[in-house]
Amino acid sequence: MSVHVNFMRFSFSVFLGIILSCNLQLKAGDFELYTAFRRISVPPGESIDYPIDVINNTESTKEADLSITGMPSGWNYTLKYGAYVIRQISVLPGEKKSLSLTVQVPLKVNKGTYRFQVVAGDFFVLPLVVTISEQGTFKTEFTSTQPYMEGIATSMFNFQASLNNSTPERQHYGLSADAPAGWVVTFRPNFRQATSVDIEANSKVDIAIDIDPPDRAQAGTYRIPIRAFTKETSANLDFEVVITGTYGMTLTTPTGLLSTSVTAGDNKRLALIINNTGSSELRNVTIGSESPINWKVEFEPDRIDVIEPGGSVRLFATIDVDKKAIAGDYVVTFESVVAETSSKATFRVIVKTPMIWGWLGIFIIVGALGLVFYLFRKYGRR
Repeated sequence: MSVHVNFMRFSFSVFLGIILSCNLQLKAGDFELYTAFRRISVPPGESIDYPIDVINNTESTKEADLSITGMPSGWNYTLKYGAYVIRQISVLPGEKKSLSLTVQVPLKVNKGTYRFQVVAGDFFVLPLVVTISEQGTFKTEFTSTQPYMEGIATSMFNFQASLNNSTPERQHYGLSADAPAGWVVTFRPNFRQATSVDIEANSKVDIAIDIDPPDRAQAGTYRIPIRAFTKETSANLDFEVVITGTYGMTLTTPTGLLSTSVTAGDNKRLALIINNTGSSELRNVTIGSESPINWKVEFEPDRIDVIEPGGSVRLFATIDVDKKAIAGDYVVTFESVVAETSSKATFRVIVKTPMIWGWLGIFIIVGALGLVFYLFRKYGRR
């Protein structure tokens, strides 16, 4: 008897299971979610738009709660009907409603396959598959095609850089430089001077960076670290500036006096000094002059091989004045020249007549007076 009862219970359970299974299959078939894009391959940072149809094939109105399950961590989504975000939908018999599902894939995501589902209550589950085609990042990139420049200390070094915001959000970047004392670094994002810049998600901005060293910076190699930073991310870029030194000289006299006097037809020997006021050696220094016609200027020496930074060299200039030069003021210009720079010194030269002409003049005057006196005595009584 008990065996018969147990057999009847088992048969009833099997029958009930078959009925329920048929009923569930009927519901699933009559109310469904449909999209043509079940499998999609995209790169990191992409936004995916799924058009989804909710179809009611029954003869009665169906309502269902809508949800997304299995969405990977860090992924964002929005499920809308028209302009409205929805969580539940009601579909009339024999009709369908069109939804839009937007999924934002983050930039920082591993390459691989990801699965999630759109669920309509107890009626239907729509599985979706997204394949990420490459390894993603969440970072800032600061790059330059020419991070190295060379020049003298008085040069302005103009660098070009690109700041790439490879994050899913708009970022406000601060810009800073760790330059040596006395160096000036100027940032010009979008051609405007600024110390910060806003960059949209997954976008970049070109930044001009001007580096101005002190005019007396010593020759050498200098590394200038540049940094772009936010609270969440940062990036560094190093520029290298090679200073070949500054070039400067002064040509003067040991006393600073730039005037002299000389007798016509005579010569004058002047002491000159060349000072290297730059931070680089002065090589192959040549000396020249500009003087009045028929004057002659010679230098000893007329060429200097090298003058060290901060050093000086003494030389002499001999001025031969034309013997026919009349008394007065004249100008003689001396110039020291190297390939990188030069210096001039202008002398005022006072020319005097020779003493012999002075005595000759006196003799002529005395002779003239004597002649007058003689004539006066000889013919004055008549």
